[in-house]
Amino acid sequence: MRNALLLALLPALFPALFPSATLAQSQPAESPAAAAAPAYITHDIAGARPAGSGRLTWFGLHIYDARLYVPERGIDISDLASQRFALELTYARRLKGGAIAERSRDEIEKLKLGSEEQLAGWQRQMARIFPDVAAGQTLTGVHLAGGATRFYFEGRFIGVIDDPAFGRAFFAIWLDPKTSAPRLRTELLQRAAL
Repeated sequence: MRNALLLALLPALFPALFPSATLAQSQPAESPAAAAAPAYITHDIAGARPAGSGRLTWFGLHIYDARLYVPERGIDISDLASQRFALELTYARRLKGGAIAERSRDEIEKLKLGSEEQLAGWQRQMARIFPDVAAGQTLTGVHLAGGATRFYFEGRFIGVIDDPAFGRAFFAIWLDPKTSAPRLRTELLQRAAL
């Protein structure tokens, strides 16, 4: 019995050794209506408004709060590839940019999106773009209709990946029906639909 309990607790004690452990989410972040879209988002998405927000936790550890921004009229959730929207993550802890890129690649792979070659290339590009983050800092991805994904750190442009397949795969981490965080997906899409 004691050994079983210890084995169950290992992923929480040593998360870097268990990257594929199940994600859980709880405690939604503040109401999306409470936050107007930042200027750098409205630059890419005219009339952007908050659609939903939520919190990602992993074995009880608060990882980040997420907020989805969509155009004023909303988006067609069934056709995200042709939509403009932004996902802002406000981190609750210090994380290395390379670790964020690796975890993103792992989540995309779980969704069975992209070939091995694409996954490796996307991870390299994300690792080059994503900075190390500290608690309270934001990393935002903006999906532009039909193509590029622009990234911002603390509201400053930090890079772009101009690959429609990447954009679809990257945002699927949060918005695909098969996401490993379904409750967070529901919270993000709360007011997103047309």
